[in-house]
Amino acid sequence: MNSSRPRAVVVDGVRTPFVRSFGAFLDLDAIELGKLAVAALLDQTGLDRTLVDAVVWGGVVLPAGAPNVGREIALDLKLPPSAEAYTVTRACASGLQAVTNAVAAVERGEADVIIAGGADSTSNAAITLPPTFVRKVGPVAMSGKSSVQDYFRLLFELDPVRDLIPSKPAIAERSTGELMGESCERMAERNAISREAQDAFAAASHHKAAAAIASGRFDREVAAVTVGRGTRIYRDELVRPDTSVEKLAKLRPAFRRGGTLTAGNSSALTDGAAAVLIMREDVARALGFTPKAAFRSWAYVGVDPADQLLMGPAIAMPKALERAGMQLGDASLVDIHEAFAAQVLSVLKMLGSKAFAEQRLGRSAAVGEVDPGRLNVHGGSVSLGHPFGATGARMVTTMANELALGKAETAVLGICAAGGLGAAAVMEAV
Repeated sequence: MNSSRPRAVVVDGVRTPFVRSFGAFLDLDAIELGKLAVAALLDQTGLDRTLVDAVVWGGVVLPAGAPNVGREIALDLKLPPSAEAYTVTRACASGLQAVTNAVAAVERGEADVIIAGGADSTSNAAITLPPTFVRKVGPVAMSGKSSVQDYFRLLFELDPVRDLIPSKPAIAERSTGELMGESCERMAERNAISREAQDAFAAASHHKAAAAIASGRFDREVAAVTVGRGTRIYRDELVRPDTSVEKLAKLRPAFRRGGTLTAGNSSALTDGAAAVLIMREDVARALGFTPKAAFRSWAYVGVDPADQLLMGPAIAMPKALERAGMQLGDASLVDIHEAFAAQVLSVLKMLGSKAFAEQRLGRSAAVGEVDPGRLNVHGGSVSLGHPFGATGARMVTTMANELALGKAETAVLGICAAGGLGAAAVMEAV
């Protein structure tokens, strides 16, 4: 980095527990979850909220009445009215996009203190009526000249099945019509990823996450949330410490008959939020904070959704590493978003493939193998859950805390996202 430019640092990060959708956080939409995470971050750091210059927020399932979640969080928490705020959406990479946007703004000299993060509540995803309903009802309902007779006539024109049954929300590609799991089934088959390998990866994810929870590793980055009549949610609720390959092998395929993806080796629909405090380094130190990490580089890419929808990290990670002047083997830690076990295993196979490097990256040698001992050291989305907009900020928080322990120098993050998108970032200890 140019020494004349300020360096942005990660000071701290906090998230809510991640819980299964339609569960304990049913009554909390993305704004409420975001407020909980940001409030916990402010409390934990003791930051004077008048110092916040901006809020950059990531989200996918945005509230219809207030899609700029970042601004609503800032207003509700009484941050300075002058603090600008906006919301970004890059599917599952939205949280990381928010963080790197904040880092870039600080390093351009546009702000000193930014809160970045993301939240999603699939429990509160909008259930929409068919377009035919809107096209028939809209002209009547929106016209000031419509009479009672017009409404009665409309009742006879509406088809109970075609016009009135709401559309079921689905994680499907608009361009291909495929569910994400269906796309990943093709990816698993194409890359020869077996059901046994997927189940083994999923079991390991749960065991690592459970060990992190038991050791207290997540105590500082997960803030308890009170719901209902005083019920306290202290920890992530999807982690299964007692799962095993044998138990996972009994689950039925989730996306196609004879398939290999199951509810056990896929990430679950999840509600939650994560917030990260990004500051200019000299400002952070002047305020008495000890920075935890900084960013060397990042990269965002796109691939054809009809090809291998979730292969993005295999292209984005090499780009981010190259921009950081690193090789994959130089990274102390590797953290890859686990949309599905098959997706991570496919990405790892691509990174280790000379043919993939030649065909997709224009390189003569494979990017490299990933040491299993450095990969997703505290589990990932298969075990912890995946609130779409929050996952990137969760990964940044966990890696920043790991780097702050002083046992690792660098971490490379990789995220796949709907739409054939990929994201990566290289973080370093400060």
